[in-house]
Amino acid sequence: MNKAVEMKQAVVQEIADKFKNAASVVVVDYRGLSVAQVTELRKQLREAGVEFKVYKNTLVRRATVEAGHEDLNEVLTGPNAIAFSNEDVVAPARIINNFAKENEQLEIKAGLIEGAYADVAEVKALAELPSREGLLSMLLSVLQAPVRNFALATKAVAEQKEEQGA
Repeated sequence: MNKAVEMKQAVVQEIADKFKNAASVVVVDYRGLSVAQVTELRKQLREAGVEFKVYKNTLVRRATVEAGHEDLNEVLTGPNAIAFSNEDVVAPARIINNFAKENEQLEIKAGLIEGAYADVAEVKALAELPSREGLLSMLLSVLQAPVRNFALATKAVAEQKEEQGA
């Protein structure tokens, strides 16, 4: 086997492994973005621990078949970049969605959320979710509300009894 084929097989295997290990993947069309804009997007994604790569579509198609995500192949036309996140499911969708609001040339095509295919609407819906910390604080406030209300009620009853006793 010649070296070029071996190198391509290694790249396909690398991409397939990234698909298998990723918590979420977002495929975007970056046509029309300047180098400075792409650099800024890469910086924001890198800070969140998200890997942003450009691969040849033919190699990605082979990798999606190997990883069992053939449903992504329909969006793999034209220049694409792929954001892989191994930890945070929401980070790539949120960063790319916010960047796309400011830079209309960036187009979200599709993605994978915990191994399941997600169309553009689902990726954007994921991006609009609050962060994990935000969701936890909402949960805590909901859990604290009954205790707070009970404390206020008992305080009011105690004050009422004091007034009656005085």
